[in-house]
Amino acid sequence: MSRPSTNLVAIAAAAVALVGPPAGVLGAAAVAASQATTGTLLLGCSDGGPGGGTQQIDRSVLDADAMDIARTIVDVVRQRVLPRRAAVLAVATGLVESGLRNLDYGDRDSLGVFQQRPSQGWGTRAQILDPVHATNSFLDHLIVIPGWATMRPGAAEQAVQRSGFPERYAPREQQAADIVTKFWTGPDNPTPPPAGGTEPVAATPSCPDHGASDLPLPPGGFDPHQLPPGFTLPADPRQATAVSFALAQLGKPYVWGGKGPHSYDCSGLMLAAWAAAGVAIPAGTVSQIHAGHAVPDVAHAQPGDLLFTAGALGTAAVPRHVGMYAGHDVIVDAYDEKHGIILEPLAGWSGHIVAIRRIADPSTPSPSPGGSPP
Repeated sequence: MSRPSTNLVAIAAAAVALVGPPAGVLGAAAVAASQATTGTLLLGCSDGGPGGGTQQIDRSVLDADAMDIARTIVDVVRQRVLPRRAAVLAVATGLVESGLRNLDYGDRDSLGVFQQRPSQGWGTRAQILDPVHATNSFLDHLIVIPGWATMRPGAAEQAVQRSGFPERYAPREQQAADIVTKFWTGPDNPTPPPAGGTEPVAATPSCPDHGASDLPLPPGGFDPHQLPPGFTLPADPRQATAVSFALAQLGKPYVWGGKGPHSYDCSGLMLAAWAAAGVAIPAGTVSQIHAGHAVPDVAHAQPGDLLFTAGALGTAAVPRHVGMYAGHDVIVDAYDEKHGIILEPLAGWSGHIVAIRRIADPSTPSPSPGGSPP
């Protein structure tokens, strides 16, 4: 693929400036893991989403978004070559703390899948709202606990979370184990030595492309990696951060189920972009179509809005592809496995857009430190 242009490099730099540097309070293990861990590559195939769609697990029904996040957790554990017990503990914690949802609210300043708190050193708001980063942070805290892999049910989770309700974790471990069984591939991994478990392994996706666009690409003359002349970011800081993050990913590969940092699928790119702006949205396309509020038509679209099309395998009623309007009549999206993350002209999407969602309206204030109410 072609190299990003000079103005694209400037946009990427703007993204770094807007998002800010990683918090320095995570500790050496967290920083090492964040730097070492590769993008999440999910194994297995389903047209109900990377997690297999809505499923009943031990008398509880988990929606497609929860199963997607569960699969992300399992794959991060696998890439770090940690035992499946680590995945069970992480999924059990996510079930208790959020129902495996990417929440932007919680007790005091708690956020995300694991209800981690920026004020307690778990990372910035943007980092915690990224399920991949949040999982890595949970694992970083878990694997330094002596004997974590053999503790009685609920004890390791409580040692990490320090919850006021420690009795909640043990009863969810069986359900968590059943979820992990659905996604774990290959043999179990041994418990790592102290300070181990931060090295990633190569993961090869085995899925066909389930979230690809089916819109024809523009004819020659349109550079999918070149921003239009005079491109500027929107004035609203949250919209500007989300757009600049998405643009900084141009040229990266598309991997179905990918949530970054090295590869994304269409919904994973939207999740990560808005997380960078400190705004939580669901993990998958089928749930993102309910995020924020509806925009009546493309004439009213603003930078950062999510635009949905049926995609290769979806329908107008259940769209399976999403891109972000970047402004200046261009869209940025993870197109498919062949083309990766590209720019497309808005005109090429017109007539095919089935929904538009505004995630953050410039007229609304930023979330309070404690997050939004349920």
